Amino acid sequence: MAVLLSPEIPVGRPARFGCDEDASTPAGAATRRPIVGSVHSWDLSTGVDGPGTRFVTFLSGCPLTCLYCHNPDTWRMRDGKRVGADEVVAEAAKYTTFIRAAGGGATVSGGEPLLQPVFAGELLHRYKHELGLHTALDTSGFLGARATDALLRDVDLVLLDIKSWDPATYQRVTGSPLRPTLDFAHRLADLGKDVHLRFVLVPGLTDDPANIDGVAAFAASLGNVSRVDVLPFHKLGEAKWRALGRDFTLHATPSPTGAALADARAVFASHGLNAV
Repeated sequence: MAVLLSPEIPVGRPARFGCDEDASTPAGAATRRPIVGSVHSWDLSTGVDGPGTRFVTFLSGCPLTCLYCHNPDTWRMRDGKRVGADEVVAEAAKYTTFIRAAGGGATVSGGEPLLQPVFAGELLHRYKHELGLHTALDTSGFLGARATDALLRDVDLVLLDIKSWDPATYQRVTGSPLRPTLDFAHRLADLGKDVHLRFVLVPGLTDDPANIDGVAAFAASLGNVSRVDVLPFHKLGEAKWRALGRDFTLHATPSPTGAALADARAVFASHGLNAV
C-alpha cells in the first residue's frame, strides 16, 4: 500500500488544523484525505491505559529516549506501519459493544502520539464522535505544544508521565528537558482536563525522597489530577534493547521493593492525591 505519512511539525510549534477549531469538524479536515499515520500496533488492554477495557493504538515515533523504556522499538516513525485512520477506526469499531460493557474506551498511545498530532487528533475525534467511546491520550507531555485546543476537546482523560521533578534527573532519564511537560500540565489544568499522572519509581534514579515529594506537590497544585499511578521499574524491555543493538544501562538496577512503593504512594497521598 503506497501512502504518505502525516506531515511532521517541528518541536515547539503548536499544531494548526485550520477548520478543526470547530469542535464538530474532524481534526484532519484541513488536510488531504485519507489521514495516514505511522502505527506500531493496536491491542485491547485492561489496567494501565485508562479505565476499563480499552482499544489502544500505539503510534510510532518518540522524541524521548527514556533509560527504562520497555518499547524502544516505537522510537522511530519509519519503523511503524503506514496505516489510514479509516482502517484503525474500523478495527476499533469491531469491539465497541464489548468495550462499553466493560466500562472502557479508546486510548491513543505510543511512542509519543503528539509526534503525529494530525493523525492522533483524527483518531481521537472519530473514537469519540463516531464510535461514542471515552477517549484517553497517553503522553509524556514533552510535545504538548503540538496539541491544539480542538484536539484536546476530543480527549476525556490525559495519562501524563512526569518522570522526575529534578530537571537534571529528568534530563538523564529522558535525554530531554522537563519544562515542556510542566507547561503542558499547567495548560491541562487551565482547561480542566482530567489527568491520571504516572510516575515510575527507579531505585537510585528517581527514588530520592525530595524528588518524589516534588512531583507530588506539583501534581497536587494542579487541582485536576484524579489519580496517581506509582509504577515499579522493571526490565521487561531489556531484550528489545539488545535486539536493537542498544545498551540497556539499567540492567543492574533492581526493581523497587514493595515497601519502597508503599512509601512513595504515601508521599503522594500526604498531598491529598489518590495514589495507587
